[in-house]
Amino acid sequence: MKFLTDLVATTDGFYARDYSLWLGWNNMRYIIETALLHGRVLNRTTIIPSFVYARACDATCAAYATMSDREDFEQRVAWRIPISLMFNLTYLQQSHAVITTSDYLRLHNISADVESSDGHWDIATYHVSNASGSQEPSLHAIENRWYDPSDIVRVDFIPEDMRLRGGWSAQGGDSSRDRVGSWNDKTDSDIYNALMETVPEGRPVIDWESVRRVVEDGDHITPESSVETIGDVLRENGFEVVYTYDGAAGSDAVKDVITPIYKAVPRHRIRGLYEDFRHITARVLFLRGEVHGGRKPGSLYFTSEASRSRYSQTVLYNMRLTDNILSLAAQIRDRMLAMNSGRLWMAAHMRRGDFAKLGWVMEADFGEHLARIKRHLGEGRDILASMHGGIASTYDVPDARPDPSVVTLNPPEPGDKYYIATDERDPENLKYLREQGAILITDLLTQEDRREFGWSLMLMDVLALLEQATLSHAAYFYAHALSSVAGGVMNLRAGAGADPRTALLD
Repeated sequence: MKFLTDLVATTDGFYARDYSLWLGWNNMRYIIETALLHGRVLNRTTIIPSFVYARACDATCAAYATMSDREDFEQRVAWRIPISLMFNLTYLQQSHAVITTSDYLRLHNISADVESSDGHWDIATYHVSNASGSQEPSLHAIENRWYDPSDIVRVDFIPEDMRLRGGWSAQGGDSSRDRVGSWNDKTDSDIYNALMETVPEGRPVIDWESVRRVVEDGDHITPESSVETIGDVLRENGFEVVYTYDGAAGSDAVKDVITPIYKAVPRHRIRGLYEDFRHITARVLFLRGEVHGGRKPGSLYFTSEASRSRYSQTVLYNMRLTDNILSLAAQIRDRMLAMNSGRLWMAAHMRRGDFAKLGWVMEADFGEHLARIKRHLGEGRDILASMHGGIASTYDVPDARPDPSVVTLNPPEPGDKYYIATDERDPENLKYLREQGAILITDLLTQEDRREFGWSLMLMDVLALLEQATLSHAAYFYAHALSSVAGGVMNLRAGAGADPRTALLD
């Protein structure tokens, strides 16, 4: 308990939110990463769920995990498991002030048994009324519609130089919507008006290609002009550069942080998370509802490269898999190498299951889906051959060191075994995969592995984490751009120093 009280004492209270526990783990991880960012910006201890739901398991799991019948969920039966099985919480707490809901409840002498089953912040249970009728701990709720309505651009904070340029004042705003401060920016120039004409419907954020088309004049600003030079023009004309990440295949369904990009936004539409909510003194600051779908990683934009880079570090290095996952994945990596006589090996994620039901699968026909995968792995084999003996590079992420094995080990040969991670369960289809040279996780795990790892490996969600970690070791990786599983793999690969040429999401 002392550890928790000491951790909380370093911050100005708690940051809570509703968590969508009906989602799969990878989407839950994205949401937790966002909550960590918000808590850090606001100097609050982030509260995360104490448990998640595993959606598939060996029948013997009932002896170790609580089976839940979730009446309001599409998939009713699931197993409630500690969130610490999914990532290394102890390691995360070395860099972030974060506790679980059950920790919060114990700190306030409330039974941990009352934690809500669906992840919502239960105000009536988690806060009690004192003799005067006030809630303890004190609470301030951010209404979901106030967080990032379409007329604003939510950023982490507003730097001092930006405040000066736009005449920012801490006075004004709209207290009824938790908006503090106002801009006094009277910009009216040809470039400003041209940029405003390119602002898309909905969120007022302009992509960098559109920005260039407006500001390039063939003289002062050319196709070769730097981001900083273009940024100067924007800042002189009522706009600001914001920093974020590009989504795979143009979609933000996969919230990886491996491709940093720039956007432009009208200065007067910017609202800072820090500016709007940092002044609140209530012990618990609570964000209602979900701010996950249709948003960039972090559910906001960054006003500096440094703050974006710090978030990348959280995702790539601080939210770390458990030691037993990492250790076993390294052993599986070596077994795949041995299968191919020490040559590099390739892998793919073949998502079927729910994607097949929803019509999101790459190819409806299973055989055609595998043919597509093998075609792209063939292209990957050619890429690896061309890289052999060359120089390995990394994604544009902080602190990455190139993995030299991709250019020093021999490349794959036609006919080599390749690894497939899949949620396909049809025995005939699995047999077909093996006949076509694929290796599955069950082909690589031994009884000794299972005994040493423990009961949680029977949970399909934990096994999926092992598969993600295994995919991160592949010399070449291919997957569906709409799958959050693939996004998790890409983040693991980038943090481990993978070369950008060695993966494809489409």
